[in-house]
Amino acid sequence: MQFRRLACGAVFSALLLMLFGSRTAAHANDLPTGINPVPSRPLEQYRLRLHHLHTGEDIDVVYKIGNEYVPSGIAKLNGFLRDHRTGDIAHYDPKEFDVLHTLLARLGRPNNVIDIVCGYRTPWSNNFLRGRNANTGVAKNSQHVLAKAIDIRVPGITTARLRQAALSLHAGGVGYYPVSQFVHVDVGPVRQWTYGTAHND
Repeated sequence: MQFRRLACGAVFSALLLMLFGSRTAAHANDLPTGINPVPSRPLEQYRLRLHHLHTGEDIDVVYKIGNEYVPSGIAKLNGFLRDHRTGDIAHYDPKEFDVLHTLLARLGRPNNVIDIVCGYRTPWSNNFLRGRNANTGVAKNSQHVLAKAIDIRVPGITTARLRQAALSLHAGGVGYYPVSQFVHVDVGPVRQWTYGTAHND
């Protein structure tokens, strides 16, 4: 009799295990076995390719990744844009590099090389240029001296089109020099001029 009870109990336990065990397994299959990380998008790299018309040097550098400037890249650009007359190096406002990068994107030429006509100018170089001619188009308090301006050309883009693209950014000063065939872009106050007017810079 006792054996029969034990046997019945064992059968009942087995049935319960089969019933609830199958439900548990089913629910277990519905649970995530692990959390798959959402793949993060790679941070955008901001690259500039420049050619200096006075030194003949070229540079291809990533100066910014995501929202962070790359110190080594900024340092290379500062050296590249040195005063080519004196060799002096200044610390450029990095927003000036953003202007160049955005300008190429606006022109539909994100990988284009930019020709550098003039980068940083020491006060000595600035006065030297002003002294050559009373109407040189060089301002006494030029943004070049503050390391906030660059004179540029973009191969394959007319100076007039380059000027219009720069004006559309509303990022600072834009000077148009149609005779010398370059455009001045800076991150100073928003303004515009053409060489020979009272607002030369």
